[in-house]
Amino acid sequence: MKYPLTISNLIECYKKLPGIGEKTAERLALATLKLDSESINLFSKSIIDSKIKIKKCKICNNLCEGELCEICKDLTRNKKIICVVEDSKNIISFEKIGTYKGQYHVLNGLISPLDGISPDDIELKTLLDRIDKEKIEEIILALKPSIEGETTILYISKILNGLPIKITKIAHGIPMGADMEYVDLMTLETALDNRTEIA
Repeated sequence: MKYPLTISNLIECYKKLPGIGEKTAERLALATLKLDSESINLFSKSIIDSKIKIKKCKICNNLCEGELCEICKDLTRNKKIICVVEDSKNIISFEKIGTYKGQYHVLNGLISPLDGISPDDIELKTLLDRIDKEKIEEIILALKPSIEGETTILYISKILNGLPIKITKIAHGIPMGADMEYVDLMTLETALDNRTEIA
């Protein structure tokens, strides 16, 4: 027996999300049918709004609804330190710790020659522009401990070599290959506090 076309389409939509297989998509689709009209309207409006309203911050590339994200608008943050992360969800992890009070820069990817991702494919030019314009004193490279992360760290430290800027990377209490979003907050805080300077 096949599901009606509308349910089949909903299952296919859920399958497009990362980590969602056939069975989970099926369960989510059937659970969606049980939601009341108000919840369904909020659900569908939120999906549409996220596509229409969410943009990248003009300064750091973080997700936001206006021109600038809340962190870039916050005048109490230390404007001389930038923590470089792979994507916006990494910022959420650091903000949950609550101890880091500097700025961020989202690369939106990591250098990966095997996947055809070169330095030109990530937000490196905008980072270099910020370092120049904002007179940055320290760059913290908070990238995942993987081949791609280490390649990106090496590349950034090389192009910044010779500039009057401190370049550090978070300490590796974080296991090799770990995804930053799954690292517990205590480990992440320790890694940030014990960051090491890159020669």
